[in-house]
Amino acid sequence: MTIKIITDSAADLPEDLLQAYDIEVIPLRVFDEQENEFFDGVTLDPIDLLRNMREGKLYKTSLPSLEKIQEVFTTYAKQNITCIYLAFSSELSGTYQSSVLVKEEVKESYPNASLEIIDTKCVSAGLGLVVVEAAKMAQDGAIKEEILNRIAFLTEHMEHIFTVADLQYLVRGGRLSKVAGFLGGLLNIKPILNVEDGKLIPLEKIRGRKKVFQRIVEIMETRGKDLKNQTIGISHGDDLESVDILKEMITEKFGCKVFVVNSIGAAIGAHAGPGTLAICFLNEV
Repeated sequence: MTIKIITDSAADLPEDLLQAYDIEVIPLRVFDEQENEFFDGVTLDPIDLLRNMREGKLYKTSLPSLEKIQEVFTTYAKQNITCIYLAFSSELSGTYQSSVLVKEEVKESYPNASLEIIDTKCVSAGLGLVVVEAAKMAQDGAIKEEILNRIAFLTEHMEHIFTVADLQYLVRGGRLSKVAGFLGGLLNIKPILNVEDGKLIPLEKIRGRKKVFQRIVEIMETRGKDLKNQTIGISHGDDLESVDILKEMITEKFGCKVFVVNSIGAAIGAHAGPGTLAICFLNEV
């Protein structure tokens, strides 16, 4: 039985993996200051957005269009193909809730449609790692229940450790208080954040970028399990130099060999900003 894995552009996966595992991506929408509408990764390149943000341009984000979600779901319902949609955390976006509503509409026309919608509570590279493993299982012929069980395990045990270069982007996006943003910029304080139950939660504040990297590695050592044999996800805000530094530190410390590295998408980037780094791994394997 063919099983199709679907996600949204917040998974921040590189194109080669999307093609290799035949993953369908529903793009989130991004709007510039003139209210021009863009589709994340389709009509707006994330690197262009991040470089524009460095020049002072602002963006806001929105859900995927309901028409696009319906189009994707209907395409597979017509073909009687079982689908599993892994959605961006419902605590950070309304994408999951919207897709549930669209599913009910599609099932009115195609009552036998097999469509599972999962609120992964994951973000960026963390979501991407779950999506890729589910797609690998589907490609290898696993049945739906096996894939769903594995997804449940991965989403429960996925760690997301984030840092950003400039707190002001999180302030503008409503993810951090203005006072915290002001003090962070003034004192060169860089936050370390993580995702708890789908929410972005401040973990620590560190002064200086180099110390942030050292602390991220320490957190990985404390929280990670069998890191050497894991695939480590890294997403970045147009900052490959920092990715290379952190990869080297992680490889030297834990012996990790497999990484999935990609830029954050335009939807994540509009809130987190250039210079963002997210490191994702499992605390159980």
